[in-house]
Amino acid sequence: MIELDGKQWIQEPLGADMRRLWRIDEVLWEGDTDYQHVVVGRTGQGIALFCDDDRQSTEFSQLVYHEAMMVPGFLLAEQLERVLIVGSSEGVASRMAVQAGASRVDHVDIDRECVRVCAEHLPYGYRSADLADLEEGNGPITLHYTDGWSFLDKAIGTGQRYDLVVVDLPDERAEDTDSQHNRLYGEEFIRRCQAVLAPGGVVGFQAGSPTIWRNTTLTRAYNRFRTVFDTVTYFGSDEHEWAFLFGRVEQLDDPVNVMLDALPKSSYEPETVDDASLIGLTVPPYSVRHQE
Repeated sequence: MIELDGKQWIQEPLGADMRRLWRIDEVLWEGDTDYQHVVVGRTGQGIALFCDDDRQSTEFSQLVYHEAMMVPGFLLAEQLERVLIVGSSEGVASRMAVQAGASRVDHVDIDRECVRVCAEHLPYGYRSADLADLEEGNGPITLHYTDGWSFLDKAIGTGQRYDLVVVDLPDERAEDTDSQHNRLYGEEFIRRCQAVLAPGGVVGFQAGSPTIWRNTTLTRAYNRFRTVFDTVTYFGSDEHEWAFLFGRVEQLDDPVNVMLDALPKSSYEPETVDDASLIGLTVPPYSVRHQE
């Protein structure tokens, strides 16, 4: 953090030559976990989570973000009994999956301390009192503190299958190939996610930003998904700055109509996604579709 005008600010990187400032009115928790520097603080958008200076979620906008990440996958999957979430320390995605009808959710996060801090300080997602039961699997959600790569290797070896696999990590580092989480964006990891899908299952990824000054990682993710899956559906949030990709092994002639047909039947009733969203937000940006 830096001090400016007598206030504390976090500098969030937006690109090679760009930074965004977040005023931190009160630091609720700050420290280094085994994997990242974490700050939870009060901001103009409510209580917010920052990992290595990247804003991960805020009280004000987290629902828009999480519904954009989860709802298209709910609607594209043929059924929704078993769900795997990789990352997403706050726990919002896991709870949404249960609301959508999943009877088994495996939540995999390598950073135990970050999950604990989120549960203690964020007013959304898990609560500290819930963690013991979640870790023991006393309910539909089981929380696993392990590497997503290792978890998927074991799942493949034991023949586990999921109707929806969602990967929600800090943004891929375009220039820093040594980042621990970067390998979970690569084609090999996407193929591991695909390998544990049940018939009609879906893989969903937080895929980067559609803005033209920051879309390098989105373009990479889009190309990887098109290599692995016969059906790739894009969903770019109209009220957030992130885009999401959803892949199915089977060819769907019209995935938008599949989602439109499924929305009225969904057990999860979104507050920020409707028919118009599904029609209007599923075309990737021009520069992603027309790569040189």
